[in-house]
This record gives sequence, C-alpha cells and structure tokens, in this order.
Amino acid sequence: MNTEYTLIRSARRTISLQLKADGTLVVRAPRRMPQKDIDAFVERHRLWITQKREQLEEIQKDKKMITEQERREGIQAAKVCIPRRAAYYAAQMGVSYGRITIREQKTRWGSCSSRGNLNFNWKLVLMPPEVLDYVVVHELAHRREMNHSERFWSIVGEVLPDYRERRKMLREWGKRLG
Repeated sequence: MNTEYTLIRSARRTISLQLKADGTLVVRAPRRMPQKDIDAFVERHRLWITQKREQLEEIQKDKKMITEQERREGIQAAKVCIPRRAAYYAAQMGVSYGRITIREQKTRWGSCSSRGNLNFNWKLVLMPPEVLDYVVVHELAHRREMNHSERFWSIVGEVLPDYRERRKMLREWGKRLG
C-alpha cells in the first residue's frame, strides 16, 4: 500500500513524520536522502500512521461544534465571569494585574504579559468552574513568578492543592473544545 505524504527536504540529519490535525502526513528528510529510503521509512511506520489517524478521528468525533449564537453568548459570559474570578483570586493571592482581554486563541487558554495584562480564551466558560479557576490562578501566579519553576507551581498549589487534577481536566476539555 502506498501512503501519500508531503515531503519537505532540508539541511537536517534525520527523517521525521508529522501527522497534522487534518490527517495529512508530512515527512521531513535530509536533502540528499534517496527517495527509496524515504518511502521505506514511511512504510515501516505505517502502523504508527494508521493508529495516529484513528486517534485523530476519535478526537474530531468528540469535538463540540459551537454555533455562532453559542460563541456570542459565551464571549459575553466570559467578559463577566472571568474578571470576577480574577478579582477574587488576585485578592486571595495578594497580586495585582492590568487589563483582562477575552479572546479565542487556537492553542492557549490563558496568558500573562510582562506588564501584568491577562488574556483568557472565552471557551473557558464552557468548562467546569474548577477548570476555569485553575487557568485564572495559573495566570495570576505568573504575577509572582514569570516562569514554570518549582516556586511557580508552589504558588499555584497554595491556592489550588488539587491543581494537577484540574490540569488534567483542562487537557480533556481542551480536546473537546479546541
């Protein structure tokens, strides 16, 4: 069986496979690697490719389709709910922050700029409250530690001792809503 793929040759030493979210396969290979070696590599990894495509299909099946109406209502809800949660936890943590922006990022649920401005993905309001609170606390903890060091996680843990479970929940919900 011949597996279709996009080939990208570059000044690299190794060959790699990447399965994109739309199911297309990308092969990255050294410039001088013979085509037959590339095809043989792909063939040897056919089982891996098949398994990953099946996993992608499962994820796509579980994804929630959001209507434009749900999107508008979600953004409005987020503009009310998230600032309230941020104010509550900021007071509890003894930190301040600049402005809060509600966005629809593809890969992030929240971020904190060096100036102290916070950004949150509106889809957090579609998740359980403990997940939303985890993201809020995570970003506020960056007001004391702008990294993910042990000290940072200690700050998060002071407020949310079960943050590891909440983080797992975020990953699961992220797959559905991403």
